[in-house]
Amino acid sequence: MPMWAGGVGSPRRGMAPASTDDLFARKLRQPARPPLTPHTFDPRPVRGPLLRSGSDAGEARPPTPASPRARAHSHEEASRPAATSTRLFTDPLALLGLPAEEPEPAFPPVLEPRWFAHYDVQSLLFDWAPRSQGTGSHSEASSGTLASAEDQAASSDLLHGAPGFVCELGGEGELGLGGPASPPVPPALPNAAVSILEEPQNRTSAYSLEHADLGAGYYRKYFYGKEHQNFFGMDESLGPVAVSLRREEKEGSGGGTLHSYRVIVRTTQLRTLRGTISEDALPPGPPRGLSPRKLLEHVAPQLSPSCLRLGSASPKVPRTLLTLDEQVLSFQRKVGILYCRAGQGSEEEMYNNQEAGPAFMQFLTLLGNVVRLKGFESYRAQLDTKTDSTGTHSLYTTYQDHEIMFHVSTMLPYTPNNQQQLLRKRHIGNDIVTIVFQEPGSKPFCPATIRSHFQHVFLVVRAHAPCTPHTSYRVAVSRTQDTPAFGPALPAGGGPFAANADFRAFLLAKALNGEQAAGHARQFHAMATRTRQQYLQDLATNEVTTTSLDSASRFGLPSLGGRRRAAPRGPGAELQAAGSLVWGVRAASGARVAAGAQASGPEGAEVPCLLGISAEALVLVAPRDGRVVFNCACRDVLAWTFSEQQLDLYHGRGEAITLRFDGSPGQAVGEVVARLQLVSRGCETRELALPRDGQGRLGFEVDAEGFVTHVERFTFAETAGLRPGARLLRVCGQTLPSLRPEAAAQLLRSAPKVCVTVLPPDESGRPRRSFSELYMLSLQEPSRRGAPEPVQDEVQGVTLLPTTKQLLHLCLQDGGSPPAPGDLAEERTEFLHSQNSLSPRSSLSDEAPVLPNTTPDLLLATTAKPSVPSADSEAPLTQDGTGSPSGSEDKGNSAPELRASFLPRTLSLRNSISRIMSEAGSGTLEDEWQAISEIASTCNTILESLSREGQPIPESGDPKGTPKSDAEPEPGNLSEKVSHLESMLRKLQEDLQKEKADRAALEEEVRSLRHNNRRLQAESESAATRLLLASKQLGSPTADLA
Repeated sequence: MPMWAGGVGSPRRGMAPASTDDLFARKLRQPARPPLTPHTFDPRPVRGPLLRSGSDAGEARPPTPASPRARAHSHEEASRPAATSTRLFTDPLALLGLPAEEPEPAFPPVLEPRWFAHYDVQSLLFDWAPRSQGTGSHSEASSGTLASAEDQAASSDLLHGAPGFVCELGGEGELGLGGPASPPVPPALPNAAVSILEEPQNRTSAYSLEHADLGAGYYRKYFYGKEHQNFFGMDESLGPVAVSLRREEKEGSGGGTLHSYRVIVRTTQLRTLRGTISEDALPPGPPRGLSPRKLLEHVAPQLSPSCLRLGSASPKVPRTLLTLDEQVLSFQRKVGILYCRAGQGSEEEMYNNQEAGPAFMQFLTLLGNVVRLKGFESYRAQLDTKTDSTGTHSLYTTYQDHEIMFHVSTMLPYTPNNQQQLLRKRHIGNDIVTIVFQEPGSKPFCPATIRSHFQHVFLVVRAHAPCTPHTSYRVAVSRTQDTPAFGPALPAGGGPFAANADFRAFLLAKALNGEQAAGHARQFHAMATRTRQQYLQDLATNEVTTTSLDSASRFGLPSLGGRRRAAPRGPGAELQAAGSLVWGVRAASGARVAAGAQASGPEGAEVPCLLGISAEALVLVAPRDGRVVFNCACRDVLAWTFSEQQLDLYHGRGEAITLRFDGSPGQAVGEVVARLQLVSRGCETRELALPRDGQGRLGFEVDAEGFVTHVERFTFAETAGLRPGARLLRVCGQTLPSLRPEAAAQLLRSAPKVCVTVLPPDESGRPRRSFSELYMLSLQEPSRRGAPEPVQDEVQGVTLLPTTKQLLHLCLQDGGSPPAPGDLAEERTEFLHSQNSLSPRSSLSDEAPVLPNTTPDLLLATTAKPSVPSADSEAPLTQDGTGSPSGSEDKGNSAPELRASFLPRTLSLRNSISRIMSEAGSGTLEDEWQAISEIASTCNTILESLSREGQPIPESGDPKGTPKSDAEPEPGNLSEKVSHLESMLRKLQEDLQKEKADRAALEEEVRSLRHNNRRLQAESESAATRLLLASKQLGSPTADLA
């Protein structure tokens, strides 16, 4: 019988609380009688440790009002160290020297309604609580951790610490669920870069842009230019509010029409509620849909309906809402650059450098392009482009759709006999991000020497061996205490970085992310809040009608005869929303935490989080500081193990997180499992207890990644259900990625009874891998196949039990040996076939829009063709009959280099076509759609050809696997074809933009004509009325006038 099969210690039922034999200790843990006289004047805590778990421990109690005696002696109590005495009376076990019982963290509250599908992370953090205007509330600004004394005092030869600033000298990593973690590798996103949840957010470059509210474009994408309703008003507790509502309908799989409502609620706080709710999750209503009042009563019950009025039909209203929502989106940035010579370190010395040295000019040339300001038409960043009053030249560049203008100290006007150099400081002192370039021998930079209210982030860059072929740079960061941490993460020691394009991309991404992160600081947060409040007050005062929420018309139009409303779906239909559904959890990373037990160490500590699961991503958001502490794509979810109140989720390479739920047992866990079954390809794990036989054997073999390669017949492992192709996720309670191969071998060697968590293979018997694993293996496959086959003696392996033939195999062998269960080429082919075939996620098509996903093309496009000598160009043979090593090496390296030039272009072309096809409206011309479809099919053909090139090469003795050289496309032809497709795509994009502009102008003209028509009708009716009145006064009959 398995060890965990429902008995003590079962992960499905949780661990029982540890009991003690000390009768006195058990008596003390019971609820105490009410004391006759209070021992302390401190109010009783909300949840004391002396309450039983089955009592009202989770309910908040009002604090006990202070007695007059307590108020009279408050000055005496303040002067005493009350922490020790209070601890003794609140926890009597401390009197005996026993460990104190720490209260468990509370579960975060979840917004109502329960099945509201949030569009982005900012919507998850939306709070209905009113915010005081005078105190400068800035909960959004507290997303950065407060600077400790160690962070402030940290210093190096580049940077000195200062009060109020946090120093980053390298090696800090990314702040994750269990503390600092290593930066994620593509295609995974950093936590700070996660924004939109309803749509795929793919990582397109090595360095992601972070702290950007990309969901601000929600109104432009789903409301602007479409039929919707806007309501404005002044709520008594929330202040000015603006609500946008729109009803959507689409065809379901059964031919019926499915309806949902898109909702935006804006208050004075910078977080906006954006999302969708299905009609199936709302109370039954008429076929034409619910009224706006009924919808808001269900979606936003905290909002007062009586204060809202319908917005006017003026074109100013949607334009103002666009400006209001997108004020956080800016694609034009200005960055200051200070030049610090050798021996300098103060602000005055850097501002008074007149000319740039060779090392500084080399750095500026790497960073951007020197442009002539006079006549410059791009982003000028408050520089004079007409009279050269701010200098004749400046530095300008673009990066990831952003325009960046640099305020270079040596290029700004210099004023003799002026130590402050106000003409230079006027620009650089108003920049949020400042790059401090240091020559070799400069003094360490101290941010306390800079006197400015706007400069919040300093990037200190020191050159090493400048103006030589071995030039490198080191980087350190200093940011204000209220600015959250931002990436990319610095390596240990801050470098060194070679002077190349990768360092330029790193520094530009760091500067952009620094300015975006500084927007959460108190000063800029308060400024943005005041601007937002002014916009909302203007809308609620000047752009409303007299139509109240009760008299507003319903959504939609009467149903057409050919359409019918879809029949109501069964329970659980609300789980199929494309947006993010939310649950309140306590999350921990690493090892399992038993119920009732306290985690040891920061990695096992439970953190109150909001769990959001959309059709594309799974995130954990800490509402206390408003940051994402964990994220992964739904296609990276491997498996899960659940009990009534706990769920262990495995993702990526087998890493695990533990989620604990509140509420009735099994309800929330069942909802999360049902949601995961819809949006991921994962499955439930199996817990197996594997005893040894009489000879000490376990009877199975695994490789280094944990895949079971062989199971002996008639062993306990086979009887328990272990099969080849299964994957070990835990060994004796520890996750496999957290163990080194030696540690895993030791556990399997020494444990008398091995308890494992197993991920079973798929329906075809193949092992399950996450998408990120397939992606990384596809990148490693070309180099692995191009390398010579390693000698058997040099293969790194770890013998688990030689007597039982349990070996950790490295699956790096070529096609000469029998393929292992995890053969890469077959898994990749199967994965791509599964992308095109129907999957469990296809059920989302009834509720969620099917969005283009081009990541499988990225997997194909990065796979280069291995070198295959053809019959026409064979490598020259030496005397012993072997091929020339140099020739084979040249051939092996030429193919990846040739494809590296056009494979990213093909992928970019394919992604651009997908984006155009998704963004184009239904009114696009038929010939343009045909041209776009033809280009897309051509790109698919190219990518399929490239995928065939990455397949394993059969041996020459296999007649079925002989490749045909004429069937393979040549690199030159592919390059020319891609270039031709790029030119065609540019032309189509120009035509599409022109068509959109013409359509917008036509719609504006139609709206103007409708407005004029209504005005003329009103004037004609008024004229007719006046004519009737005049005819009555003259005594002429009305019938004659008619």
